[in-house]
Amino acid sequence: MEYRQLGASGLFVPVLTFGTATFGGEGDFFKAWGSTQVEEATRMVNLCMDAGVNLFDTADVYSGGLSEEILGKALQGIRDKALISTKATFTFGHGPNNQGSSRFHLLRQLEGSLKRLNTDYIDIYHMHGFDGNTPVEETLRTLDDMIQSGKVRYIACSNFSGWHLMKSLGISEKYGWNKYIAHQVYYSLINREYEWELMSLGLDQGVGSMVWSPLAAGRLGGKYGRNKPIPADTRIAQGGSPVPEAVFNEEVFYNIMDALDEVAEETGKTVAQISLNWLLQRPTVSSIIIGARNEEQLKENLAAVDGWNLTKAQIKKLDTASDVPTIYPYWHQRQNTSLCPIPDFY
Repeated sequence: MEYRQLGASGLFVPVLTFGTATFGGEGDFFKAWGSTQVEEATRMVNLCMDAGVNLFDTADVYSGGLSEEILGKALQGIRDKALISTKATFTFGHGPNNQGSSRFHLLRQLEGSLKRLNTDYIDIYHMHGFDGNTPVEETLRTLDDMIQSGKVRYIACSNFSGWHLMKSLGISEKYGWNKYIAHQVYYSLINREYEWELMSLGLDQGVGSMVWSPLAAGRLGGKYGRNKPIPADTRIAQGGSPVPEAVFNEEVFYNIMDALDEVAEETGKTVAQISLNWLLQRPTVSSIIIGARNEEQLKENLAAVDGWNLTKAQIKKLDTASDVPTIYPYWHQRQNTSLCPIPDFY
């Protein structure tokens, strides 16, 4: 297993992170993801550890906290060998302070996560989304206090826009507080908007990316494409996709699948493995979060980094198939890349 530095921190993480949103299956949305319980979760965690994947990602809202509970039980006895990433901000529980990144909500959610995970500390604590109601200073001071208390090792964010992240980094620098070292983002062959601004920001500020839904909610799993309809047993068909249908361009998707099929024939790897390997060749990517409903899926995803990489020609073929026009101001900036250079992909 390859390990990479997470942003500008001193923490090294595996290039694959195991995502546990499939643990629990509580509620219609997460039921479509999976319903892994403790026994199978423990086997999957051990499979990951044996492969060198020691980072596990969850969130307070996954199955109403059940995902954290199951992960905590699956890590019993090996917590000191693992890294845990969890998140807060989104709606949890009842009452007027049941969401956001206020001191009140974050402190309560951290204590709840620690209890459910059966641990004394969180390795990477993410803000699951940006809270536009709470002063950024309040959020960052609270997170810095959490680190000072020893209950959190590193802080990170997720789903921030460029100005959200840059403002946060600037305020942390102003007051000498701990900074976000990572940004958990959606990024896949089908949707490459992360490259338009957030990637350059990450390169400039030393913020590593942890990629969620690298297979675009299963669309890049190889089960469907041109003349291959979506199977009824997939989470997309069951309403469990975290990525809106409206952001997918059908013809571009088919072009991508055609290119993936060609590369699959060249490499002998699966479409899913190629899609994951492509991401690992992109700038700023520290780790990609893989999920699995069962052990078979997990083993296939783990093989995405089994001592091989796509060639430069294969990467360019996939880049060409997945390229789409940018929106303003990015198309304007790309008219003069000598002034506004784009990340070096090759």
